[in-house]
Order: sequence, then C-alpha cells, then structure tokens
Amino acid sequence: MKDLHSHIAPVVSLIPAVITATASGAAVDLQGFNAAELLIMTGAIASAGDFTVKMQHSDTTTSGDFADCAAKDVLGSLPATLAADSVYRQGYRGGKRYVRHVITKNGGTSIIAGIMVLKGHAADTPVA
Repeated sequence: MKDLHSHIAPVVSLIPAVITATASGAAVDLQGFNAAELLIMTGAIASAGDFTVKMQHSDTTTSGDFADCAAKDVLGSLPATLAADSVYRQGYRGGKRYVRHVITKNGGTSIIAGIMVLKGHAADTPVA
C-alpha cells in the first residue's frame, strides 16, 4: 500500500513571509522520529536579493546552543544563493534532538520564503 500520509509529520519552522533580514526558523523537535527533510519554498526576490539557508542542530531549544550541521549530518546541498519561485530540500541524519534553519540576508532588499520540516520514520505509526 502506498501510504506516506501515516508515516510523516509536517512542521512549519518558518511561516511564509517577506524576509528583509536574517531570520531563524523555530526549533523542530525530532523526538520519536528517525529522519527529517527540510523544504524551503521561495517566492519573489526584491532588489537582487542574495539570501542563503543553513541547517543547524542542538540537544536543547536554547538559541545559543544551535550549531551549523556538519556535512556528514545532511543529505543534499543548498545553492550558494536562493533563486526566486523555487523549492529546495535537504535531509538531516545527525543525532541531535532539535533542528532549525537560518535564512541569511547577504544583500538586496527581501525574499518571500517559508520553511517546513517533514519528520519521518516515526517510532510509532500511524502518525497523528
């Protein structure tokens, strides 16, 4: 049976919005799940905006405890600069309990973006 619905839990890390400065997504708790996939959706970019995204992880929700994920902890890569009207994905395979994502403004005015994390490989299914 083709049933992905009962095996994933989507969580919004950053509500889609116009971003004009560096912004951190909310911490996503991976407890009870053995996999996570970052999905970033972009819309319009104003004034040749230059924005990047990185994944961070931590054992706590304290902002200062988050550190950039090492290459061995992620699957796939993100572009050096986000393009307008695009969707990107990156997997997490590290051992920390929490992940979050940071969109960094390197130049320009703004970007419309949102971030979702799909938690998967749940310890208990179906996922409610």
